[in-house]
Amino acid sequence: MEERRPGLDPAVAEVRLAVRRALAGLRPGATVLVALSGGADSLALAAATAFEAPKPGLRAVALTVDHGLQDGSTDAAAAAAAKAEALGLEARVARVEVTGAGGPEAAAREARYRALAEGARAIGAAAILTGHTLDDQAETVLLGLARGAGATSLQGMAEASVLEGIALLRPLLGVRRVTIRAACAAEALEPWDDPHNADPRFARVRVRETVLPVLESELGPGIAEALARTAAQLREDSEAFDEMIDETIEDIVEHAEAGISVSAAALAANPAALRNRIIRHVVASEFHESLSRTQTLEVARLVTDWSGQGPIDLPGCRARRLGGRVEFTAR
Repeated sequence: MEERRPGLDPAVAEVRLAVRRALAGLRPGATVLVALSGGADSLALAAATAFEAPKPGLRAVALTVDHGLQDGSTDAAAAAAAKAEALGLEARVARVEVTGAGGPEAAAREARYRALAEGARAIGAAAILTGHTLDDQAETVLLGLARGAGATSLQGMAEASVLEGIALLRPLLGVRRVTIRAACAAEALEPWDDPHNADPRFARVRVRETVLPVLESELGPGIAEALARTAAQLREDSEAFDEMIDETIEDIVEHAEAGISVSAAALAANPAALRNRIIRHVVASEFHESLSRTQTLEVARLVTDWSGQGPIDLPGCRARRLGGRVEFTAR
């Protein structure tokens, strides 16, 4: 439990404890990079990191990514960096160009994570910290559910993952946004409210401002926590499946002349859930592409409902039945 000094606000204590736990696995003397937008979530994270990092001898650097998507973004980034310095952190700003497919949200996210990875490498950081909260997790699960993206999307975000070989930690993933706001108020921190976070053109904003409040109103409180628990349970299931795939795949996969092949009999002997995951894993690892459920089931029919059908065109590759094997070759 957090040892609170007299007068220490409970919200501040909760945020600091979450950060302390996330930093516990890092070696003394290591450097951490704090992703700081200037918003309440990242500002509370920066303040807690500034307080907790020196205890185990960690160096903490804040990086603000200026996406340049709106007027005044340069000033907002500079203000965020100044707040980091006032907290006792080293502060840096990275300007990025947001381009690419998938819409502005996806393009901005890709540019931001690329800048964080580059910034972390530049200072030799052992970990990157981001300010994602329990509410962000609930929103991610709802968006994945609406898109029919399957269990992988519904797993949401992990507390610890890897970004380009660097540990990516989300210390506040179990903390509610209302607690974050309370912590900022208690420490007299003035967050910057990004106008994009209130723009209903973005699906995540509509989920945050409309969908979740309606669910809370109609179904009762605790919806966000329930969605976060669902994500955690699905992630545990996925990790178990991944271990089963790792144990299975070496025995049933062979490299082909222009790709890779999988034993049809071995696929048929596995439950559908594992069979489909193996198919998706093979395509993702060999051709760096993702299959939809429809595409996955079409490939599975080469095993379960084989009647001489021809090759199936997939993203980045083609699948066909060749004797007792399903072969995947580059297109």
